[in-house]
Amino acid sequence: MGVAIRTAGERDRELVVRLLDEAFRNDPVSGWVFPGAEDRRAHHPRLMAAFTDIVLEAGRIDVTEDGSACALWMSVPADDPDGEGDGGGEDDGPARMREAVAPDNERIEQIGRLTAAVHPSGRAHEYLWMIGVTPGRQGEGLGTALIESVLDRCDREGLPAYLEASSARSRELYERLGFASCGPVLDLPEGGPAMWPMWREPRARKA
Repeated sequence: MGVAIRTAGERDRELVVRLLDEAFRNDPVSGWVFPGAEDRRAHHPRLMAAFTDIVLEAGRIDVTEDGSACALWMSVPADDPDGEGDGGGEDDGPARMREAVAPDNERIEQIGRLTAAVHPSGRAHEYLWMIGVTPGRQGEGLGTALIESVLDRCDREGLPAYLEASSARSRELYERLGFASCGPVLDLPEGGPAMWPMWREPRARKA
């Protein structure tokens, strides 16, 4: 049985924010950005809300019909220097994000600048910014279905795709979908976790 997917709109904002907060609360990168449990509970939902608002405005959010999984995509033009589409390419984007979420937390700004620095440029592509599955539904293939729906379009249109894997487990999933490492591993400072920049060339469609 297939997974029903639709494009999210403003009415889905709270659903998407809650889903991302639940899915990424214990993610290694979220734990690095917010190392204290109390601080993470207070500010992690606000960071997820900021991401959601950017993509609702300038990108696309796909959500499963039952609201259990979502994927945030940005269409990045060839001349985007930061790889964040129209919603976050300005030089002060990471600083504004920090100011909006938690001004005292420099890691919010730092993670934005570090990922922008390794983002490939020079070719238009689809950027999978985030994908989240509610913890009770992980392992059911929902994330794969969300990604494949966009990758199918990439293959039709001859577009590559890009993402940063935030765990070894997710990296293995993306490799099965045709992504490959495209640069040095991004080791977050101060003993932080690794992130793997990954690129997928479009696949030739069968006649």
